[in-house]
Amino acid sequence: MREFHGVFPYLVSPIDADGKIRTAVLGRLIDDLIAAGVHGVTPLGSTGEFAYLNNEQRAAIVRTSIEAAAGRVPVVAGVAATATADAVAQARHYAKLGADGILAILESYFPLKDAQVEDYFRAIADAVDVPVVLYTNPQFQRTDLTLDVIAQLATHPRIRYIKDASTNTGRLLSIMNRCEGLKVFSASAHIPACVMLIGGVGWMAGPACIVPRQSVRLYDLCRAGQWAEAMALQRQLWRINEVFARFNLAACIKAALQVQGYDVGDPVPPQPALNAEERRIVAAALEKITELTPA
Repeated sequence: MREFHGVFPYLVSPIDADGKIRTAVLGRLIDDLIAAGVHGVTPLGSTGEFAYLNNEQRAAIVRTSIEAAAGRVPVVAGVAATATADAVAQARHYAKLGADGILAILESYFPLKDAQVEDYFRAIADAVDVPVVLYTNPQFQRTDLTLDVIAQLATHPRIRYIKDASTNTGRLLSIMNRCEGLKVFSASAHIPACVMLIGGVGWMAGPACIVPRQSVRLYDLCRAGQWAEAMALQRQLWRINEVFARFNLAACIKAALQVQGYDVGDPVPPQPALNAEERRIVAAALEKITELTPA
């Protein structure tokens, strides 16, 4: 199995008004991200609007990502469902398409107990022969993964990573202490340099789509133990996170990519696109980051 580390941008899902995937746009974005030095790409994360797509659209996004990456970097595809059978079918399909890993996400309507949460993720890992990344984001998920469930799942031979978007860095340290061998990726809700300092292996996040070179530079500084330089860069990059926290994440990333010349379209309705003033705020933040941290 491939080892995952470094910067994995959460890709947007470029879709036209008729619901068709803009494969050329996605392919160009992936090419440019790889040229910028990212270590992998993740289609169908939160920034990829997985909750708003049907299975045909999801499969098209994954297929396009795998074809565009062409083996140059690993592709870790998001799998999300409310029903276990649906999640298993997605995971098997994406692995068959050539995904190097699965980002496992639990959607739920009715609340679940720990045993059912564990069964869901274990079923996904049992269905594939590639590494599985657990994804927990309590801001948006009705049912979260408790530390006990994470510890149980960490014993599975294919569940080797977790991306935790809880904003609780102490929880990350608890995961590391309790789950030896389970490697932690930061989310944009955390401060990536701080997660690297306590033992993280990288970050999976939407903002890396728009500042990939700066994100890779931050990772390299952390790996080299150059913490003063890393934190100076991190403070600059955090301005992007502060702006995105104000608005819909997918809308912000798509607006920023449009500023950079990628015709990725608007968020899938009923999500609203940013208005003119919100776009101005995003563009100004992006310009400031580019000035402070030239590519």
